[in-house]
Amino acid sequence: MSNQIILPRIMQVGEGASNEVPNVLASLGCKRPLIITDNMMVELGYAARIQECLSRHQIASDVFADTVPEPTVSSIQAGVDRVRDGDYDSIIALGGGSPIDSAKAIAILGKHGGTMRDYKFPRMVIEAGLPIVAVPTTAGTGSEVTRVTIITDETTDEKMLCMGIGFMPVAALVDYNLTLSLPSRITADTGIDALTHAIEAYVSKKANLYSDSQALSAMRLLAPNLRRAYHDGADKEAREAMMLGSTLAGVAFSNASVALVHGMSRPIGAAFHVPHGLSNAMLLPSVTQYSLPAAPKRYADCARAMGVADVQDSVEVANDKLLKELHALNDELQVPTPARFGIDRQTFFDLMPTMAEQALASGSPNNNPRVPSIDDMIAIYRQLW
Repeated sequence: MSNQIILPRIMQVGEGASNEVPNVLASLGCKRPLIITDNMMVELGYAARIQECLSRHQIASDVFADTVPEPTVSSIQAGVDRVRDGDYDSIIALGGGSPIDSAKAIAILGKHGGTMRDYKFPRMVIEAGLPIVAVPTTAGTGSEVTRVTIITDETTDEKMLCMGIGFMPVAALVDYNLTLSLPSRITADTGIDALTHAIEAYVSKKANLYSDSQALSAMRLLAPNLRRAYHDGADKEAREAMMLGSTLAGVAFSNASVALVHGMSRPIGAAFHVPHGLSNAMLLPSVTQYSLPAAPKRYADCARAMGVADVQDSVEVANDKLLKELHALNDELQVPTPARFGIDRQTFFDLMPTMAEQALASGSPNNNPRVPSIDDMIAIYRQLW
């Protein structure tokens, strides 16, 4: 059996990679980009820096900065309208996962029309949208190297998973310099998100030799450096390792899949506006404990790759060390419980059956080594309290 591997056509990795935007656009034959980003990137001067870089190469650009965290159908439509009103031939997606996810949806809808729900999984989107040059500023979602976008339907609070080669950026410029100003909270949430991508890709039923190699490499980079980057944002060595680890984790899960953590995380984010990485972090220890019996050797490999277990440790000892590390990581990175985040207990409990049904409908739980029932997922949600 063979596996189809899909990656961006161009990947520029390392310090200063974002300065290559003009050369990358030229190689693609693009001359009129729209920069899709958020207000934070504008305030930090990152959008202006990209525009100045483009101007030096006589490339005119505009900025659309009205993307929102956890993108919604209406926020996407505003970007689609902007694309249709302009004469843009490409998109530069600048920011964390939300601006890049937004850009992916805008690139498809802006060219092909329809509504976001038309492109929801299980449909596989093979149509090419406007070419996207992704410039990530977090480490991170890995969205710069994935064929996935997630958009919330605010009328139903459903996070719609949309997949296909049409959502894959044509180029990814992975520049860790852009993460040096990240606050510790975002560093923690996006870092645990990346670690979750790597772990889930490795234990997924769709894992393959290629995705395994990327996932294990990602864990080796992420696990020893997440705490360092959290405690000292100016630690360039840690930031560089986190940025590359995030990208490799994105490659891994895009060519395997995510599993139960992500399936259960999306409904929490949609219903209670919890940042995606944070809801992953809340779930990772409990879901790992639930899933361990179905893939003990795989989870032991994760523990060893992360550096928390030794080669001579038995599978059982390695798995015990993994669980202790996931709890310790959440404690040190101050990951709140749903209660401490401010979620009302009764509302959460009332929504648990609906969230479990939405998780199952996403398809991700079916990739888990231990496939859960609705009751199993409700029990895991309950454990978070």
